Amino acid sequence: MVAFLLAAAFGALLTAGLTFREARSAILQRTQDTAVADLRSQLDSLAPDLVLPPTTQAMRGLTLQLDRAGGSRPWHASAAYRKGEMVSASAAPAVPDGLRREVESSGRATYQRFERGARAWLAVGMPVAYAPDPGREDASQQSPGGLSGLTVYVSFSLDDDQADIDALVTAAQAGAVPALALALLPALYAAARVLRPVRRLQEGAERIASGELATRLDVKGRDELASLTRSFNTMATTLESDDSELRRMEAGARRFASDVAHELRTPLAAMTAVTGVLDEDADSGILPEDTADAVRLISTETRTLARMVDDLMEVSRFEAKAAPLHLENTDLRTLVAKTLQVRGWADDPRVCTELDGPLPVRVDPRRIDVILGNLIGNALRHGRPPVTLAARVRDGHTVVTVTDQGPGIPDDVLPHVFERFYKADRARTRSEGSGLGLAIAHENAFLHGATLTAANAPHGGAVFTLTLTPAPLEQP
Repeated sequence: MVAFLLAAAFGALLTAGLTFREARSAILQRTQDTAVADLRSQLDSLAPDLVLPPTTQAMRGLTLQLDRAGGSRPWHASAAYRKGEMVSASAAPAVPDGLRREVESSGRATYQRFERGARAWLAVGMPVAYAPDPGREDASQQSPGGLSGLTVYVSFSLDDDQADIDALVTAAQAGAVPALALALLPALYAAARVLRPVRRLQEGAERIASGELATRLDVKGRDELASLTRSFNTMATTLESDDSELRRMEAGARRFASDVAHELRTPLAAMTAVTGVLDEDADSGILPEDTADAVRLISTETRTLARMVDDLMEVSRFEAKAAPLHLENTDLRTLVAKTLQVRGWADDPRVCTELDGPLPVRVDPRRIDVILGNLIGNALRHGRPPVTLAARVRDGHTVVTVTDQGPGIPDDVLPHVFERFYKADRARTRSEGSGLGLAIAHENAFLHGATLTAANAPHGGAVFTLTLTPAPLEQP
């Protein structure tokens, strides 16, 4: 709207300026032409009675008659013969020296505008001409070419013309405000036609960004904005189709993983039982050495497969929003002790603890055990011992950190550590874990309303931080 109004104001100003210039020129030109015509008319009637060379008294009488005639406006006349002194019936009128020289040198009527006392004036100089008449007594004084040598000057104020010019300026100023007011209406209309579709596009884009992929906009008109709106609708349709296809494929993949994990549980249970018996035989020395090594390898791989199937089942529960949460008031130190004992880390010199006490929390003990077990196991596999588990209360929250002494996590890997099946080393096709441990730990923390983050310690090594909301222990 501002741009539209500025353009309208510029156009109005330009038009007014050109009109003012032309009108001013026309007013002044009309005044000059009228003055020259009036002066010539008066001289045609008065000059023939002059005798050359004219006396001072005759020239004064001529100027007095001219002053009384005045033409269409009051002027002050003066006269000079050849280059003699200026003669006037009243106070000598202002005649610019340049005008006098111009008339004397050119021999024709000339006019000039000039300033006098902060007012605009016009001076007209006109040589008096005679037709040669041999019968006159003064014929010898007549100049060749019809010029008598007498020049008459008149000057008058341009106040009336200036008033007309000022009236033009006032009229232009008075018309500017209504013109801008009228320009505001098409400005509002144009702005509405441009901004309303843009605003609708913005709102539609925001709805698309928030997940409302079914958003469509009405197409109005045939201009560029209408074409842009059609392109927006086409984009939204494509996004909705792609999203539906991706969701369908993702749901199929989840069902497949869940079904496979479920179907593998029964044969794996039988295999685990059998490998348990074979492990006892291998350890007792009943089996030959080669056979015992093969049995131990099968037993290890079976346990790894069983853990992977359990992790897949757990992930399936998270995806189905069916993971139960059984909260209990307990002391975190007790949970840490059980986690270390169950996994054989209680007396392991590679794992040390720094626990402030007491550390009351309200959590699901099984899921906190999974979080701590996965964090410590990941630190032992991919970091360097000793691994330190520290817990303390900070700013009203219970903060648990697991720190190792390894090289840390590369910066390009750090944002992806909690993604499922993500491997920092793409060449590493097989690892001891399932690739789901940190993802499961993160999901379990999310179920508790807690946060789990990964970072690198200043001295080196990875730091995983679990932040829990503390709760008072139940009184017996």
